[in-house]
Amino acid sequence: MRKNSVKNTRINGEVLKELSNIIRGEIKDPRINPMTSVVSVEVAPDLKTCKAYISVLGDKESQEDTMKGLKSAEGYIRRQLAKNINLRNTPEITFILDQSIEYGVNMSKLIDEVTQYDNEHHVEEPVQDSED
Repeated sequence: MRKNSVKNTRINGEVLKELSNIIRGEIKDPRINPMTSVVSVEVAPDLKTCKAYISVLGDKESQEDTMKGLKSAEGYIRRQLAKNINLRNTPEITFILDQSIEYGVNMSKLIDEVTQYDNEHHVEEPVQDSED
């Protein structure tokens, strides 16, 4: 099975959906932030390993606690995944903290600040002459 085959893409989608449900609804670890989401999943073509990119909305300490909680619940999550998805092999999950959403929110905030500054100080955009 190739890395980007239709089958692999479908498996990635199913694993992502099930991981999200398990993390959101079944894990009772208080270290795991309620604002935790699975951004994307990459299951290896041999179904042995899986990288799960996790986004946590919160401060650095909350992110670290969530990753520790997920790491300790790895066996339970894998068992639930095996129960919910019928795969030949249940992949071993590696959780990776994905900060792209946080980065995007931060960039958006900076852009809003610059726009607000421009509006308050009536900064005009330079007009370019068009030569015909």
